[in-house]
Amino acid sequence: MTLTSAPSHPRVFSPAAVVASCVGFVLIGALQALYGPAIPAFREEFGLSPSAAGLGLSAHFVGGVAGVLPFDRLYGRIGNRRILGASYVLMAVGAAGFALAPNWPTALAMALLAGLGFGGIDYGLNQLFAVGFGHRSTAMLNILNAHFGIGAILGPALIGTVGSAHYPAVFLGFALANLPLLLCLRGVRDQPPQPSEAATESHGGQVLARSLGSVLAVFVALYVLHVGIEAGVGGWEPTHLETVGYSAGVAATATSVYWLMMTVGRFLVAPLALRFSAQAIITVSCAGMTVCLLLATVPALAPYAYAGVGLFIAPIFPTGLPWLNRAAPRARRAGAMVIAASMTGGVVAGPALGKAIEWSGTRSVPLVLGAVSALCLVATRWLIRTTRPR
Repeated sequence: MTLTSAPSHPRVFSPAAVVASCVGFVLIGALQALYGPAIPAFREEFGLSPSAAGLGLSAHFVGGVAGVLPFDRLYGRIGNRRILGASYVLMAVGAAGFALAPNWPTALAMALLAGLGFGGIDYGLNQLFAVGFGHRSTAMLNILNAHFGIGAILGPALIGTVGSAHYPAVFLGFALANLPLLLCLRGVRDQPPQPSEAATESHGGQVLARSLGSVLAVFVALYVLHVGIEAGVGGWEPTHLETVGYSAGVAATATSVYWLMMTVGRFLVAPLALRFSAQAIITVSCAGMTVCLLLATVPALAPYAYAGVGLFIAPIFPTGLPWLNRAAPRARRAGAMVIAASMTGGVVAGPALGKAIEWSGTRSVPLVLGAVSALCLVATRWLIRTTRPR
């Protein structure tokens, strides 16, 4: 399905602001990825058990979900620059406070504060990119979210280079790196395009009012399920590969390749998004990751199949947002719902998948995830039928 050229679109970002936004996503990707490699230092410094040390990332995710919803209420009311500026400041203060915290409860409070800023940036920039580039929004969102992956790769690499004992210096450096981005906010349009403006490019995709609730519910389900797969592969791939005979080193390397392919996939999809619809891209993505997860049941193919999952799953998150905005341009809170759902999916995936795998065995990891992926494909096909232009 090929899109036709769209009319001129009101500019939301200057070129400098686009670059700064991509840098901001590198920083939030790095922040999310810094907690895990620093856990050994947390445990030694504060005398923590493994589960207590893991609360740092949990506090960050809770702050992220909490940050999306209040910032959504402010979206379009107090100006985009203030929302984004406040988010960068919260993230910087939280990261610096985490680095300097004298005890673990204070560190958790600071991680929560940093998460609030994280959620505001994640929501604010995704929402603005979804409506700010016209027919290029899908491509630009894939590029933006690819930079999140760059940060997620660089963060652990940085901790590994300097040593986990020096995590306070890394968090402080991260906090300082946020501040120059405040200077680039002048290039962000203070008020977003109104629904009527964004809807001019919807190509007739607005759904009927009576279908809107169902469409939003299925979009939320799609985001929860696909982020569950994303987190599930990242968490369980090493265990599955070791179970079927690979060494711990090979399993760890294969998992790193999986995350790398997610970043590469978003860059690769950006030019394709200028030619093909979001619906077509997400359909191929869901079908591709389902096939790859089935192939991962073959031990000889498993590491390569998981890399394929990373490649196919990569476009779903950024590509779905412009589709949602075109399908329901007046459902102002829809973007916040699906972004919060994506964060919730990451939190819920661990225990839910863990219980399913406990019942069926570690070798069933790709089959369990493949079943979830098939549900993503079913949800996508339903959304295509329901949001088809009338």
